[in-house]
Amino acid sequence: MLRRGLDNRDTQTRQLQDAVTNVEKHFGELCQIFAAYVRKTARLRDKADLLVNEINVYASTETPNLKHGLKNFADEFAKLQDYRQAEVERLEAKVVEPLKTYGTIVKMKREDLKATLTAKNREAKQFTQLERTRQRNPSDRHIISQAETELQRATMDATRTSRQLEETIDNFEKQKIKDIKNIFSEFITIEMLFHGKALEVYTAAYQNIQKIDEEEDLEIFRSSLYPSDYPSRLDIVRANSKSPLQRSLSAKCVSGTGQNSTNQLRKDQQEEEEEEEDVDLTEEENFFEH
Repeated sequence: MLRRGLDNRDTQTRQLQDAVTNVEKHFGELCQIFAAYVRKTARLRDKADLLVNEINVYASTETPNLKHGLKNFADEFAKLQDYRQAEVERLEAKVVEPLKTYGTIVKMKREDLKATLTAKNREAKQFTQLERTRQRNPSDRHIISQAETELQRATMDATRTSRQLEETIDNFEKQKIKDIKNIFSEFITIEMLFHGKALEVYTAAYQNIQKIDEEEDLEIFRSSLYPSDYPSRLDIVRANSKSPLQRSLSAKCVSGTGQNSTNQLRKDQQEEEEEEEDVDLTEEENFFEH
């Protein structure tokens, strides 16, 4: 019966020890990987800041519409990096730090296991000593009684520490499950918040890029190449934007002007002919007088 109790406690202690070791291993790995994830996100934020600066520098060299669109894009992209910074800080506080604390928690549980193992080993040692005493001095009831008393004390101590360890590990397991749920829930929430904001920002950035007037910037570029010969797009737009009534009035004005010019020419020719006729009559009269 006593041997069976020792074996049961030994099996139970190994299981508890394996549970603590498992948490120590995998929580350590998770902590390292999540920490690397946060560092990568922070580096991505830094690279994005460099990209924003370069876009602004480049935009300042471009045509007006492209310049305006790129600068608006850069503003939106810079805003996204503010959200990414918040993501980094939240991941560090809500995910990485809670996992780090398990390093201390595991050390405490190992101390509890060590105390249990010490009590169990003492019990096993007293049991072995009692067996030897019975074999060497089977008739010496005093020595055997002392050995039995020591074993009883060791058994009581081992039983007490085992129960304490069971309770400690039970609480540890309960807290572990709760913490895992909280950590991963926080991770998902933080990522959802960031990506939700990112979708809004990227939508605005996309719209700013789509609003760039390619044709107008192209005309401005062409005008800069041929400043004296090339008609500006604004002049073309103004010409094409006249209403039918405006075009009709313009045509009538041109037609009227042409007609007036023709009438004036005819009038001048008639006056010249009349003057010539007067000269001819005068000359004829002078001739007859002579």
